[in-house]
Amino acid sequence: MSTGAIIGLLVGGVGLLLLLFALAGLRVVYQYERGVIFVLGRLIGAKGPGMFWVPPLISRMRKVDLRLITVELPPQESVTRDNVTVRVSAVLFFSVADPSHVVNNVLDYYKATVQIAQTTLRSVLGQSLLDQVLSGREEIKRRVQITVDEHTEPWGLKVAAVEIKDVQLPPTMQRAMAKQAEAEREKRAKVLLAQGEYMAAQTLTDAAAILSTQPVALQLRYLQTLTEIAVEKTSTIVFPLPIELVTPLTALLRRAAGGEAAPGSSVLAAPVVVPADLAPALLSEQRNGQQPHAT
Repeated sequence: MSTGAIIGLLVGGVGLLLLLFALAGLRVVYQYERGVIFVLGRLIGAKGPGMFWVPPLISRMRKVDLRLITVELPPQESVTRDNVTVRVSAVLFFSVADPSHVVNNVLDYYKATVQIAQTTLRSVLGQSLLDQVLSGREEIKRRVQITVDEHTEPWGLKVAAVEIKDVQLPPTMQRAMAKQAEAEREKRAKVLLAQGEYMAAQTLTDAAAILSTQPVALQLRYLQTLTEIAVEKTSTIVFPLPIELVTPLTALLRRAAGGEAAPGSSVLAAPVVVPADLAPALLSEQRNGQQPHAT
């Protein structure tokens, strides 16, 4: 083999090695990932997304996912400030903000975040009253989120939200709260009933005061009530009529019988039997200011 051929083989071999060396340093990461690069044990930084080159054999890359992570925290049992045992389950939402810090500052950021969220939730529950746990969930979520975010910020994490999923109470406390709610509803019902009775009595008082100033209005009210009762026209109603209504009716009856009432004579008010079908006609004539007539 000639010298030229040997040199050609060496050059080809070196070129192939360089090509393999160059291909060995290529890295590809997705859009939602970042590659944290260490060269000879030293942090270089995060690269990506897409394809890039790192020195092979002497470098190491660790991929970090930047997508939102959802963690369902197991139910945490705690004693509130008013000595009530509650079990609260929550959901934690967080993501990676700085890939270099996540890789370099914490060994297992997922486990660490879950543990700090659980302990923070128990601590916040222990500082709150039962009414605050049941009705003030927004404040509890805000306090837990702020505390967890302060602890995880040096790790390169960002807490997006903390949501309270469920609050479990002891059975005895549930029965006591049910009795309290029932008593509260009964109290509101009695108060509303008393207010209705008061308003009805006040309205009746005002109506009586108005009717007392106009006797004719009271008489019309009597006749209207009689008309409402005699809708069926199948019964005879005994109804006491005032003197002002009985006098014209008596005069008509006497005139029909052939006698006239003496001037100045008076007729006492007494119960008068009025047929049911006569009452509407009397009411109409009284309203129009005409003298009633008998049929």
